[in-house]
Amino acid sequence: MIVFFDGVCNLCQGSVRYLIKQDKKGVLKFASLQGKYAKDFVDQTEIQSMQSILFFDGKNLYKKSTAVLKLSSLLGGWHQLLLLGYIMPRFLRDGLYNIVANNRYRWFGKKDQCMLPSKELENRFLD
Repeated sequence: MIVFFDGVCNLCQGSVRYLIKQDKKGVLKFASLQGKYAKDFVDQTEIQSMQSILFFDGKNLYKKSTAVLKLSSLLGGWHQLLLLGYIMPRFLRDGLYNIVANNRYRWFGKKDQCMLPSKELENRFLD
């Protein structure tokens, strides 16, 4: 299972750190959308837009709010409360997602380079 994220976005980097901490079984791998792995795996239009977190569960590639809901299901515990989001039509969920995505650099900031994992987390990152 792979989470593709914007490697220079502070919100995205914080989300990755949170996912690593909550993923007790260590099943999630991570790849920045700016990296070579994403370029070989993900459609170029997704990479060029950099407006979505992507989640590959081994069969399907999910994006935007659906990716967040799939990850919430995987994490279990209180995160499953977020699954109530499925009640909302996807166009509304993605609309809310887009508001955050379009403002994430302004609200949370941006790094000059992609996140570099620590030595103990290198095996979780694909590039």
